[in-house]
Amino acid sequence: MSTLANTEEEVLAKLKQSTSSSDLIEATLKTDDRVLARVTDGIYRQPGSALRELISNAYDADATKVTITTDAPRFDRIEITDNGHGMTPEALSHVIHHIGGSAKRNLNGTELGVTSSTDPFKSPMGRKLIGKIGIGLFSVAQLTYKFQIITKVKNDNFRTIATVVLKQYSESIGGSEQDFQFESGKVKLWREKAIDTESQGTTIVLTNIRPQTKETLQSKEIWNALETNEEADQEDKEVLDITPPKFHVGRVTEEKDILKDFGDNKYNSLPWSKADTPTMAFKKLVDSVWSQIGPNNPNPDISKIFDYYLKMIWDLSLSVPIKYIDRHIFDFPVENEHFDCFELSNKFRRSRAESLASDKNTTIRSKLGLINKEENEFPFEVKIDDLLLSRPIKYTNLPKSAQHNLKKPLVFFGKCSEEFERIPVEFSGGKLSFEAYLFWNSKIAPSDHQGSLIRIHGASGTLFDTSFMDYRVAEATRLRQLTCEIFINEGLDGALNIDRESFNTSHPHCVFIKKWLHSALRQFASAQKRIAKEKNTIAKKAFQEASYDEIDSIVINTLQSTTSDEFVSPPKVLFDTELKSMKATESPQELASVSYVIKTEESKSEASSKKSTNSPLNQKKIKAIAQILASFGLLESLSDTKRDQLLIAISKVISTEGKS
Repeated sequence: MSTLANTEEEVLAKLKQSTSSSDLIEATLKTDDRVLARVTDGIYRQPGSALRELISNAYDADATKVTITTDAPRFDRIEITDNGHGMTPEALSHVIHHIGGSAKRNLNGTELGVTSSTDPFKSPMGRKLIGKIGIGLFSVAQLTYKFQIITKVKNDNFRTIATVVLKQYSESIGGSEQDFQFESGKVKLWREKAIDTESQGTTIVLTNIRPQTKETLQSKEIWNALETNEEADQEDKEVLDITPPKFHVGRVTEEKDILKDFGDNKYNSLPWSKADTPTMAFKKLVDSVWSQIGPNNPNPDISKIFDYYLKMIWDLSLSVPIKYIDRHIFDFPVENEHFDCFELSNKFRRSRAESLASDKNTTIRSKLGLINKEENEFPFEVKIDDLLLSRPIKYTNLPKSAQHNLKKPLVFFGKCSEEFERIPVEFSGGKLSFEAYLFWNSKIAPSDHQGSLIRIHGASGTLFDTSFMDYRVAEATRLRQLTCEIFINEGLDGALNIDRESFNTSHPHCVFIKKWLHSALRQFASAQKRIAKEKNTIAKKAFQEASYDEIDSIVINTLQSTTSDEFVSPPKVLFDTELKSMKATESPQELASVSYVIKTEESKSEASSKKSTNSPLNQKKIKAIAQILASFGLLESLSDTKRDQLLIAISKVISTEGKS
């Protein structure tokens, strides 16, 4: 029999009274305020992570557009506006009083209007929710400790405004552990009359940006290093080897002046112009990365091309649920001019990827029954200053490698579902379902896209994992030529860590995906090797045939020029080994057509030093030389012995390989 204890004191008292396993005490685990304090103090690694969380909040609120404006390159102010449902006074009050206690994914969400009335795991309009624990809004602690929320729901005559001042956690806070109660900050709230009754949405205004955050956004570390390098002597400059980013938004001095020292009296260097639309500007941003590929830069690195601000925008475009710059790879026809398609097997042993049958009228999505298309089903745009973001992953018009026989990319598609029937749901996390593709090309740009990226409900905080979930097979070259995306349709949420930028790798869902991915990589490597070998054989044969045609052309042209007879044919020349085979099958008339025979007899010592007398191409060349000599009448003038000696000597010269 067990008894319930609700407080720490009750647990202690009953525990002291217990004398055996029959005196069980049941209690509930509780989180200390210090844990919550550390969460609100900022758990994210980069300023861009905070913007990602605010964009995700807007997506969960059914926004169709998010606009972020900054005063780059100073970054004194950042404003994030969306046209989502907005927050009612009740919803905003809940957010303030329940940090870490999200109303999403539970019945409270329906009452507060933040989730679907039929499914607490979806937004009011049916989107699969990205957020889950209720700390997204307070991710701004990464950027500032002071911000304002302006929010309004449709048909409300008032908008609600809150000014939040976050409190930074310190281990030196006084007081006993028992009395400790951490305050995340202070909030001032009020309501104002709204003229635009039909409008809806939320605006978050960030001011007083943290100094260290501002320096990160301004790429101060890069510019300060360059300034130091400019002042150093020549010897130190060579050691530092520092170059400014190819593209940047400008350089700010300590006095907040924007330097204009980048040519044409410009303060920045951007791949787009003011006349470009936001869509075209982002396209030019993506093209600027691919344009960096060259002999001295085969794998462009984003951090060397862009300053922090532009790199942050690139990372955000990979993280949020928006459309691809071209289209979702699942929406290409099975048969297309851009890449060849294969289907992955879900067998973990002796599995093999099979080529998809050509079909110009069927998409890959329809052919394989793939469903991932959240970013297309629900219109969602994110604009940051001059740029309208798209996922910057290209599948068409890619540069090709002159050294590789495979001139066309290969794409491997797969889907898998696992019920975990043998594991209790509280440990397995329930069903796991996902779809994926592995895109191989001889060149991948930027190098940051080499790896595997996992998307949950269209979003990702982890970006590309270059290790492919710790794949330890020695395939370094091939892995550098591979981009992989895994789209989670169901599950894996429980394996996502609180910052949404890493996973609990021991979670059953993570373990299964890792096993599946490694199997897919083995299938990819085997198929790519097989196809490359086939292409190499075809290329060699084509080269040989082209060489044969060229040799025949030289012989015929020479013969025709010496005889002035355009219908004349060259004499038939064979090696004695060919003649021997011919005698067993051909008629006497056919044997009589042979004009000259080249002997291949060698001494035992010569034969032992060579695996074969000649390659087919060398034999073709030797015969051609004999035919040309015959066209000039040089073979007929020689005795049989001298002719044999001449042809044997030519054979040896042509077949001799150079020695290093």
